[in-house]
Amino acid sequence: MDQAMQRALREAAAGRPGFRVGGQLRRLGVRALFFAVLVLGAIVLTIPMVWTVLASLKTRAEIFSPSWLPAEPPWSNYTAAMTAAPFGRYFLNSALIATTTTLSTLFFASLAGYGFAHYDFWGRDLLFMAILSTLMVPFQVIMVPLYILVRDLGWLNSYQGIIVPGALSAFGVFLMRQFIQTIPGELFDAARIDGASEFGIYRRIVLPLARPALSALAIFTFLEQWNSLLWPLIVITDRELRPLQLGLSEFSTQYATDYPLLLAASVVSLLPVIVLFLVLRRQFVRGIVMSGLKG
Repeated sequence: MDQAMQRALREAAAGRPGFRVGGQLRRLGVRALFFAVLVLGAIVLTIPMVWTVLASLKTRAEIFSPSWLPAEPPWSNYTAAMTAAPFGRYFLNSALIATTTTLSTLFFASLAGYGFAHYDFWGRDLLFMAILSTLMVPFQVIMVPLYILVRDLGWLNSYQGIIVPGALSAFGVFLMRQFIQTIPGELFDAARIDGASEFGIYRRIVLPLARPALSALAIFTFLEQWNSLLWPLIVITDRELRPLQLGLSEFSTQYATDYPLLLAASVVSLLPVIVLFLVLRRQFVRGIVMSGLKG
């Protein structure tokens, strides 16, 4: 038995064609299985989106029919959905809120991440753990105290009442700290020797090198703010200040819901997020991968 194993090892080391072909077939089989699992997962995740698009082209009578394909797609659903309410205003409100909150989060989270990653001060780790602990607190727990604070500041029915509470996130601080830790500290030391200020180091070194993490954080933050519903529902009562997701509720009344128009407006509301992801997808993937290299 030992001689047979030694002979097999010698033949494998000598690169016999049979062994090479067998190894290649096994690798191809593993890759094919992995690819099949990915395709199956992609199909499962895509089915709800496909159904939403197809259902947005149905009539009210067809919306709950077992057939996926509409008999005669009424493309007028999209026109009717956009004219049923001031959705142009809602789009502008959502774009302003999501963009402002995203830029604010990128700025403050990158500053905090830089400080936690490359500054040694008393209580640094304790403070960082305290920030991370807020991730375990559901929003519903702080919803009432946050509302009282916003009310006392006079920010109800205002943009700042929606933007300021989300201007920084604990996840953003964590993500930026993890990524900035991968930047060699020698770069900062060399910049200080050359006379660069701390903010100059942040602007000229940290921000350019942290672009992948910033792109990932931008997508997460923009998506969260664009789809935000609960907090605007609490803070905003003025129709002119409603964001898009709150405006979608106008298709639902106490007695009925216009599902075709609601789904058509929902499909249109997804377009900005899809475009943002397509533009930043490579930086997004790179930022997620590199942020986990160092704990």
